[in-house]
Amino acid sequence: MTLSLKIMSLIVTHKQRWKGEAPVYAAGLVLFSICIGLLASKGIYPEAGPILVNARLFMLSVVAILSIDAGWQLFTHRPDSPLAHLKSRYSSAAFKKSAIAGLPLLAICTALLPFFSKMKAAIPLFNAYTWDDAFIRWDRAIFFGHDAWEVLQPIIGYPIITAFLALLYQLWFLLLYPGCLYFAFARMDAALRRQFFLTYVLSWTLIGGAMATWLASVGPVFVGPLLGDARFDAQMEYLNSANESIPIMTLTVQQMLLDWFNADANGLGSGITAMPSMHCAIAFLFWLAMRQVSRRAGLFFGVFFAITWISSVHLAYHYAVDGLVSLIAVAAIWWASGKIVRGWDAWLVSRNQPAFLTNTVPAE
Repeated sequence: MTLSLKIMSLIVTHKQRWKGEAPVYAAGLVLFSICIGLLASKGIYPEAGPILVNARLFMLSVVAILSIDAGWQLFTHRPDSPLAHLKSRYSSAAFKKSAIAGLPLLAICTALLPFFSKMKAAIPLFNAYTWDDAFIRWDRAIFFGHDAWEVLQPIIGYPIITAFLALLYQLWFLLLYPGCLYFAFARMDAALRRQFFLTYVLSWTLIGGAMATWLASVGPVFVGPLLGDARFDAQMEYLNSANESIPIMTLTVQQMLLDWFNADANGLGSGITAMPSMHCAIAFLFWLAMRQVSRRAGLFFGVFFAITWISSVHLAYHYAVDGLVSLIAVAAIWWASGKIVRGWDAWLVSRNQPAFLTNTVPAE
């Protein structure tokens, strides 16, 4: 079979799924175009480098997942011929079909974070960091005149706990790579997959881009070095003191972000913004989605979201209201995304072009 015939065959095979996912692709393309236009107005243009770096991170995640799966398969089945068993599993028609079908969603995820990083780094070009004082006052109104970290400090203000929370805060990045690969390629309800990715794309752009620019703030860790505000010096003194007992991973990352900011870097992972918290937003999104996969998964990700929110405050990345606003915004986008997906399906059905909507393929 020629290459062109193979491509046509793939398009026919996956047309129904890709047609159903059209709202996700459309949202991604429109929002990417807006980002390109906004950045171009400030003399900043897309670069292939950060996208390639992100693609490598996804490939490393794929290799890690397949390695773990292969080990589990061999341990569980104990085949006489390990290579033959793995070849049968990974060359099956069902495996190939699933792998190819998820590629468009993977492409969107690969491009999304580099665009977000550029927008995040460009915030000072569009708006000054003027909201920190307001968010500090909001926190103190909620916590009866205290900063949120001061309320948490008697409970979790111990170096060993702080170091553990810092580790979990870094592990959040697994949601962006293995987590998104799961939703792109795993067998699951098609409506859930599309609602997840539409919310994911809109969250990064509307919450992490538009809202972060409108509500420009730097967060407790950076109000001192960037804004000359000493109100969180005591918190940073505790974190640095704890770091002398046991390494606090986030302090290194925070210093790196500050160095990048001062160097006007805009690569993958760069930029400073506090409100809203994308750590909390993505963790909350995973809870919304995973609770529909299984009760245990929902419980796990619910706890992970709560820990992420607490950690974001304790580690001086965010004010408590940053997480609260993220929660409300993601809940609204999740609801709207569900409406959009169902509306799109209804439109396809009205034109006798049913999308891949069935729930006959169980989640794993």
